[in-house]
Amino acid sequence: MAEQRKKKVVRVETAASKGASGRQGAAGGGSGSGDAVEPAPGWTPTPEAKAKATRFRIIAGVLWLLAIAGEAVAIFWVLRQSPVNLWLLIGLTVVIGALAITGSVLWKKANRLDPASKQDTVRFFVQNQLGAIIAVIAFLPLIVLIFTNKDMDGKQKAIAGIIAIVIGGGAVALGVDYAPPSVEQYTEESNIVAQLTGEDLVYWTKSGSVFHVCADVPDVNKESQDNQIYEGTVAEAHAAGKDRLTKRWESEAVNYCGYTEAQVEAVKAGTDAPASDAPAETPAEEEPAETPAAN
Repeated sequence: MAEQRKKKVVRVETAASKGASGRQGAAGGGSGSGDAVEPAPGWTPTPEAKAKATRFRIIAGVLWLLAIAGEAVAIFWVLRQSPVNLWLLIGLTVVIGALAITGSVLWKKANRLDPASKQDTVRFFVQNQLGAIIAVIAFLPLIVLIFTNKDMDGKQKAIAGIIAIVIGGGAVALGVDYAPPSVEQYTEESNIVAQLTGEDLVYWTKSGSVFHVCADVPDVNKESQDNQIYEGTVAEAHAAGKDRLTKRWESEAVNYCGYTEAQVEAVKAGTDAPASDAPAETPAEEEPAETPAAN
């Protein structure tokens, strides 16, 4: 399969690749399936990913606080003026929307670097949908008070109200995470890769949104601007902004990566993939060590 590869493979260097692995319990037992690999009890982010997620969350929190402060200015100052300054109100609404949306984008990026566990249902929901919750808080009171304001005529209410509804609705829609990541998802991906290949190593491109089990699949060998394939652990792939393991990993493993259907089926069944080479190599490696003992 190697002859299909047209791009340079680049190893991602992080603390995880130097020994601080991003997944616990996975033995990187060399290349090729059949090595003993223990299922990971729980995926954890790399230190770099954890730090980056924390920075994103702090910035998102600050932006959301500014958005709510802008809402307070609009409610307690602009809407209490007589007459109401319509253009100032519209300008504040736009600023509030920009702050809320930017915060939501950063928050969702942080969640992909450091996801929550589905086992804690409340935290999982709040952490993944916090952007939408903040958007509702930032816009719903403002919209209600615009339409009930006594110092604005019908036309002003219609203009300001419709703009607030459109921007607020967009902020809520962009704040919702429709496919939230989880520790369980990342753990399953790590186990699939480790059980199939014998090590926690996957491949991706800079522009792609998913990662793959080998470097010979067509998707990572398509022409790209940097013309490189990146190699790293599942944790490092997620730290690089990749959402998930490709849904086509089974067919790619068989058609391009040199694995058999039996190996893929074994991984799907939750067992280590059988290897055709490893059993034959083991006696050959052990035989020289046994000869001196016999003498």
